[in-house]
Amino acid sequence: MIKKASKLFLAGILSVGFIFYGQGKASAENDDVINEKLGVPIVVYGETLTGDQKEEVRRLLKVDNPQNVDEITVTAKDLARLINGNPNSRMFSSAKITLKEKGNGLVVTIVTPENITEVTTEMYANALLTAGVENANVDVASPVKVTGHSALVGIYKAYESKGEVLDKDRMEVANEELELATELADKEGLSDEKVTELLTEIKKMIAEQNPATREEVEQIVQEQLNKMSIELSEQDRQLLIDLFDKMRSLDIDFRQVKKQLEDISKDIKGKLEKVVGDEGFWDSVANFFQKLFDSIRNLFK
Repeated sequence: MIKKASKLFLAGILSVGFIFYGQGKASAENDDVINEKLGVPIVVYGETLTGDQKEEVRRLLKVDNPQNVDEITVTAKDLARLINGNPNSRMFSSAKITLKEKGNGLVVTIVTPENITEVTTEMYANALLTAGVENANVDVASPVKVTGHSALVGIYKAYESKGEVLDKDRMEVANEELELATELADKEGLSDEKVTELLTEIKKMIAEQNPATREEVEQIVQEQLNKMSIELSEQDRQLLIDLFDKMRSLDIDFRQVKKQLEDISKDIKGKLEKVVGDEGFWDSVANFFQKLFDSIRNLFK
């Protein structure tokens, strides 16, 4: 219970103002200007949203000019079709995808961090890179509390609607990666940031070493677990090995996105340093509020 409360508190602090690979703000882009080369942004709504909830999502994702975006709906059938998910799932989390020129990288922003309870921006970015999604601004929102998994399928459907072909096997592996990341993050003593850092570092090593066998993948996984002082159950360790061996068999070239993987690592380290610092997390929180109260008190002197 304490861990869950602290994770929610951390999520509220950490999710403000952090995005990947470029300058920006922790909110959706306005759609005032039409990109004639890459096309208009795509907004994908979860099919379970009510009419009022859909309007709220429009506001959250800054769909100020509906004629300047393509709006589509992601369904539970899409979940089953694209990643072999449950065809009876309820779909709430939604996303806005704005394609960018090559070299811009992948920018992920959770607009409603209080309502996306399990998936972090880094987890989305890692999974999307695995699936082959690059050079886009992705904004995720939900009007109710959800884990955030259905937004991933919505992003895939958005690319499909643009005629972009994403490999189905890579999409399925990316979904498995997201599920494993959120499961590991629920384990005692393992934070969201630590899980994301682990997955990212393993990918970077795979990009550098290009393992040819399962045994080599296992060695990379174990080396990173040792390096980061992470102890997993044998079952979880095998799940990690299975996941990355499957990626290896799909011949995913992580060298193409190595720079973005490195940026994920830097972003995670920056978050931890910013929150924890030299004084410790709770000392930092106490000092912040003390300074705030002192400032308010000084106003009345």
